[in-house]
Amino acid sequence: MAALTLTGCSEIGYYGHILRGEMSLLHQRVAIADVIADPATDAKLKARLQLVREARAFSIKSLSLPDNGSYTLYADVHRPYVVWNVFAAPEFSLKGREWCFPFVGCLQYRGYYEESRANAKADELKAQGDDVYVSGISAYSTLGWFDDPVLSTMLKWSDDHLIDTLFHELGHQVLYLKGDTTFNESFATFIGEEGLREFRASRGDPPPDPKRQERSDQFLTLLMDTRSRLEALYAKSLPPDEMRAAKQAEFAALRDRYAALKASWGGYSGYDSWFEGEINNARLLPIGLYQQWVPAFAALFEESGRDWKKFYAAAKAIGKLPEADRTAKLQALGATRG
Repeated sequence: MAALTLTGCSEIGYYGHILRGEMSLLHQRVAIADVIADPATDAKLKARLQLVREARAFSIKSLSLPDNGSYTLYADVHRPYVVWNVFAAPEFSLKGREWCFPFVGCLQYRGYYEESRANAKADELKAQGDDVYVSGISAYSTLGWFDDPVLSTMLKWSDDHLIDTLFHELGHQVLYLKGDTTFNESFATFIGEEGLREFRASRGDPPPDPKRQERSDQFLTLLMDTRSRLEALYAKSLPPDEMRAAKQAEFAALRDRYAALKASWGGYSGYDSWFEGEINNARLLPIGLYQQWVPAFAALFEESGRDWKKFYAAAKAIGKLPEADRTAKLQALGATRG
């Protein structure tokens, strides 16, 4: 409440919306064990939740992730996404707008439990001249403040995506640096990916499809290259009309290069949805946040003897470094992965 008194009326209204949304979600939680035991529960839902229970037990025993009530509960939110995040960036910049919050620090997005509120905020920012992107989000973590449930929005995914995300979100409960989104997401992404590999191996399943990872890496490289090209463009002193034309030419080139990449995949269309609608600076903001330091954390895991507890301790030690030293350490670790 003290934090709220330092904000304007609109911010108090926003925090009220967030509080109501979270409380409503928590109210809808039901123990997964009870859902599975209920004879009226759909067989497919039972099977997915049984898989979650197995993965949750594995995460505690084999990945040393928190042993608490998170993901032992289920909630049907009765909508396609649990929240909608608004990303915004200036017309000629890839430095995203930031919003700062109590407890979690500053983030390059602002979340809403209602799509209409997210769209209204996007329209406001667009009227100010920003590039804007609204993204539906199927899962998030409260960082251990509450027992996060498995959401109905998560069950539309494949088994691998579901389990990866479960481990990812639990990773945020292990370590979260206030204000360093790239560190946090890269750390959790590594836990999700490596945890999934170990979970599949524990069940005698083959490793995740290497072609899937290869396509993902190539797609990410394509978008990161476009970011680099735009950053170089925006660093130039060009008249606004000339800058706009050059910017749109880069986005057109991105679509052409994706078409060529897709053809090299034999027509695989898994990333087509990314190209639906307008491509702008805000659309590119999330790209790289989740992957930049993954090679560094992979190297740190190997240095830790593939021991999860030692890995977490080493990551926490890096997290305590001043920002410049932290970045230098992660760069050095990443370089060892080639």
